[in-house]
Amino acid sequence: MKAAKSDRYWNPVLETLPPEQLRELQFRKFRRIVSWAYERSRLHRALYQEAGFHPGDLHTLEDSVLVPKVGKAHMRGIQGKDPFPYGDALCVPIERVTEFRQTSGTTGQAVYQADTWQDWEWWAECWSYLLYAQGYRARDRVFLPFGYNIFVAFWAAHYAAEKMGLEVVPGGVLDTEARVAKMQELEVSAMMATPTYVLGMAECAQRMGIDPAYDLMVRRITCAGEPGASIPATKSRMEEAWGAKVYDHCGATEIGAWGFECQEQPGGIHVNEALFLAEVEDLETGRPVTEPGTKGRLVITALDRIAMPCVRFDSKDVVEWAEEPCSCGRSFRLCKGGVLGRVDDITKVKGVLLAPSAIEEVVRSFPELADEYEVVVKKKGDLDEIALRVEPAPGLPPERDSEALLRKLQHQLRLKTNLAYRLEMVEAGTLPRYALKAKRFKDLRKIEA
Repeated sequence: MKAAKSDRYWNPVLETLPPEQLRELQFRKFRRIVSWAYERSRLHRALYQEAGFHPGDLHTLEDSVLVPKVGKAHMRGIQGKDPFPYGDALCVPIERVTEFRQTSGTTGQAVYQADTWQDWEWWAECWSYLLYAQGYRARDRVFLPFGYNIFVAFWAAHYAAEKMGLEVVPGGVLDTEARVAKMQELEVSAMMATPTYVLGMAECAQRMGIDPAYDLMVRRITCAGEPGASIPATKSRMEEAWGAKVYDHCGATEIGAWGFECQEQPGGIHVNEALFLAEVEDLETGRPVTEPGTKGRLVITALDRIAMPCVRFDSKDVVEWAEEPCSCGRSFRLCKGGVLGRVDDITKVKGVLLAPSAIEEVVRSFPELADEYEVVVKKKGDLDEIALRVEPAPGLPPERDSEALLRKLQHQLRLKTNLAYRLEMVEAGTLPRYALKAKRFKDLRKIEA
């Protein structure tokens, strides 16, 4: 039986607000945060003045395209300057900063992020929307198996869970075996981690003689940090391994927790449009994409974050608007398939555009293969070569059958990506294991050049 409507939404008023009223609210908030950034951020004021833009130019929500975008390069360029270490984007006195975070650095130099206590409460509110939408309630005992580090990871999830009345079990300094043992000891009902670590914990548990699906009590998992939870084959692997429902979430240190999958699991993620303005731009022309059917890059504004405003931030995430609203009743629009990749990751190989997530979907659809794999793109003479290394799942048939398996894998990869691969089956357990964001796709062509 589906939950009653009154028990489905964290904020029933905003989550079911009629679309025209929601757009009006977004416009009022957008105009307010743009004015705030113009008045208080030297970075934003300089960008706006250079572009000939003034907040007074905003008359409708469609005018948002007049506001210059900001990206990681802008934020890296001001770091270390006064007020140290945040530079020209800080909009409050340094005395009001209560939280320091930085990006994980997987795409380059880490970006610093300052938050006031008001911002940190906003972070918790963002996460409360998504956790409630995924069925978390005060009766849950939630395990957070991540090291409490300088990047945001699941810090805000911890605070949101406390705000909602959930019991939080932090597993920061424990190793994976100790985390599995503690989860079993306390009969935790939910956990949050990257897809890579969710699968890695299941593998570790199996080595300990523990079957997560039967010996543990986890029935709800929230993933972040990687697109895996929106990739059907990867989601299926996690759900089968744990006997739990797996939900996706999207966010970033500079942006906030902007997207979530709800209990209906409609094949996409909701944008939290009460707290964010999401715009999609055509990948080639840069023009606004308002209708379903076209993939584009996500440009996003955090409507209520004040210390270092996120105004029209180029996330470099690739998304596509869904055609139909979700049956959960939320007014918030859906991104079909979640985040489909990153502009930086989608690369042209042999004249074909390749998204790493497409390879993941194929590899993870083969139960004969283990969870880990590695892709390396490099030059062989004047031609591109894609090497894919995979591991056998426990119990794979004899070596002569692995050749047939690789032929099937090659066929499916060609159908999915229109490319051929140099495949190699390596010994089980030899590929790298990751605790946070995995680096399975390596393009060496730029390095070689």
